[in-house]
Amino acid sequence: MDTQIFDKVAEPKNTEKAPEPVTNDIPDLADVNSNDEPVVSKLDFDDEKKRKSKKKARKKDSASSFVTNLFDWASAIVFALVFVIFLMTFCFRLVNVDGDSMLNTLQNENKVIVTGLNYTPEVGDIVVISHGVSLDKALVKRVIAVGGQTVDINNETGEVTVDGIVIDEPYINGKTTQIGDTIFPVKVEEGTVFVLGDNRPISKDSRFSDVGLISVDSIIGKVRFRITPLDEFGKVE
Repeated sequence: MDTQIFDKVAEPKNTEKAPEPVTNDIPDLADVNSNDEPVVSKLDFDDEKKRKSKKKARKKDSASSFVTNLFDWASAIVFALVFVIFLMTFCFRLVNVDGDSMLNTLQNENKVIVTGLNYTPEVGDIVVISHGVSLDKALVKRVIAVGGQTVDINNETGEVTVDGIVIDEPYINGKTTQIGDTIFPVKVEEGTVFVLGDNRPISKDSRFSDVGLISVDSIIGKVRFRITPLDEFGKVE
């Protein structure tokens, strides 16, 4: 019996390497990049972007608020200035008395408040008269007569009469014996007033032709209060 010899065929060796386990390419957040900075995920990046956007918005709102507040303050200051100018122009003014023609009622360098809004001069008022054609400075005088009245002065007795009636003048400093170059009696024209200073011996007023009758339009206003000196602060009569 023929014996067949079978060569054992060696099993082929598997030269292929076993596949390595598949790993996730997403780096661990604990890893660091080449710049030694933490690796930030897309989620964290979006959050950071939102935070920066909000921060920028807050800065913008803060700047806008500052500009708005600044504008409000500027508007308030401008309004206040306009209001003060309006008051100083039409309602009242602070005037410095120059000279002694109103002694003893007002003294030199007294500061007084003058009002002129809707003002109509009346007999007995102390008024401030603006610079006129013949005046080199503003005057402070007392109204003795208004349009339509007649003024006369007795240079011997010093009595001043208006429409034939001697007026009571407890405020004067010295008698009215000097009548200047004006011819009396004087008829006061409409729209004008006749004025005298309380210190009659030295006052330059309507007794002199270079002052004469004063136009109502030249009157700044009536003296209301004395501000200085402080020990004489109060209403002026």
